[in-house]
Amino acid sequence: MYVPLVLSQFLDRAVSLYGSKEAIFCDDRIFTYKELNNRVNQLSHGLKELGVKKGDRIAYLAPNTVEMLEGFYGVFQLGAVMVPLNIRLKPDDYLFILNHSETKVLFVDQDLYNLIAPIKAELKTVEKIIIHYKEDECEETDYDAWLCSQPEQPFNREPLDENDVCSLLYTSGTTGNPKGVMLTHRNNYLHALSTMHHLRVQDSDVLLHVLPMFHVNGWGSPFYYTANGSSQVCLRKASPEAIFAAIEKHKVSIIHMAPTVLNSLIQYHEKNNITTKQSLRVVIAGSAPPPAFVSTVERVLGWEFLQVYGMTESSPLSTVSAIRSHLASLPIENQYRMKAKAGYPMIGCEVKVVNEYGEEVVHNGKEIGEVITRSNGVMKGYWKNEEATMEAIKNGWLYTGDMATVDQYGNIDIVDRKKDIIISGGENISSIEIEGVLYEHPAVLEAAVIAVPHEKWGETPHAFIVVRENQNVTEQDFISFTREKLAHFKTVSGVTFVDALPKTASGKIQKIHLRNDYWEAKGNSSKFVN
Repeated sequence: MYVPLVLSQFLDRAVSLYGSKEAIFCDDRIFTYKELNNRVNQLSHGLKELGVKKGDRIAYLAPNTVEMLEGFYGVFQLGAVMVPLNIRLKPDDYLFILNHSETKVLFVDQDLYNLIAPIKAELKTVEKIIIHYKEDECEETDYDAWLCSQPEQPFNREPLDENDVCSLLYTSGTTGNPKGVMLTHRNNYLHALSTMHHLRVQDSDVLLHVLPMFHVNGWGSPFYYTANGSSQVCLRKASPEAIFAAIEKHKVSIIHMAPTVLNSLIQYHEKNNITTKQSLRVVIAGSAPPPAFVSTVERVLGWEFLQVYGMTESSPLSTVSAIRSHLASLPIENQYRMKAKAGYPMIGCEVKVVNEYGEEVVHNGKEIGEVITRSNGVMKGYWKNEEATMEAIKNGWLYTGDMATVDQYGNIDIVDRKKDIIISGGENISSIEIEGVLYEHPAVLEAAVIAVPHEKWGETPHAFIVVRENQNVTEQDFISFTREKLAHFKTVSGVTFVDALPKTASGKIQKIHLRNDYWEAKGNSSKFVN
């Protein structure tokens, strides 16, 4: 028997088994899964009335709200394609994405409408703009009024194949325009089945939506937490104070976030002497966090730390760092170090680290290669960009551009993006390794390392550091500190002190901006020593 793997089945299951459960919390509003489903049906009816058909693109520019969550399922019932937009882009970025994706309807949070208004007249295919949390002076359609005008009765869904595209996710364009990643129902469905197993998702879980839902569908969290009937808390603004308050109020059991967000929670906890008795799992993806983060999370906060790894093009998660049972007897410090790595492949994923000849690197934790993967989660391709698709997928494998080592236990450890590897005097240096050492210094709040030119060595590491309050440290202090901890060729050769590091909306540090800042300030010899 062939039953298409379609994401709408996840909400159907939640309604059938958990329909009366108060499960969706957004500000002061509470919805059962049945009530969420009614809103989804109203959304679908409204979109059909606007002329939306199978394959049409529907864009959302919104923070984590119930309106964003219900958008996924309401759009899918028509066979339309969800286009979640990063809320930290510039108007020209939205102009490109909306025109390139040929979006038909755009939903926008009132607080973000100012990013769309300047480019509205240049939108070629957008026929309707609908505003969440509309204010009176806004000329666009009010979402609440529009939604309430539609019937709650079940929507007659468009027949779908599991290989139909369900979402179009634009990756940040650091070297040109962003690329639209096409993910299918099958991609997200099978990714959800594997991920919910490895993260041990169950109906008693309470997820706090800290990771933006626009960020590769919040790692697919609207799918697998819904499928399991878990409770979901939508957090519009994810400040440390708001996160800790939500944890206590809703008895949160699991959160997904970037390492920088976790760091902000650790700092807030230390500064405010927060006490929390809530046991929860913290799932981290992005640059490898320092092992010290793992120790603090588990020893001080009493939470469980889980590192995962992936990319938009693979739905996204491919590996997990949970300690396997036969390694549980290793010393606890070794386990913390292991948990900070990307880990081992999830079920349904093949992941390898290969050298320039396509051969797997030796599992010695030293030899560096590129991470490649193949799975049912790997994208259908880039929207209207066959050339880029062929560059990314070769011989059935997705080439990630991430460089890594593999230890004796088969754990993958990301050392850098391919473009971020520092080559000094012919030696490959991981900026992530240096950052991990810098975080051991008591004066460091945040740190990022980039490559800068050097007359003798070609390149050397340069650090951008945010110093903790009331700390008096110098550039030489950090140079000396890294020389004590690392081989001399890995030592930072210069330091720039900054008030904050540039980040994406998901909390990932944007090193391209640091490189630009370096070149802009290069003429100031008092700031740089190389």
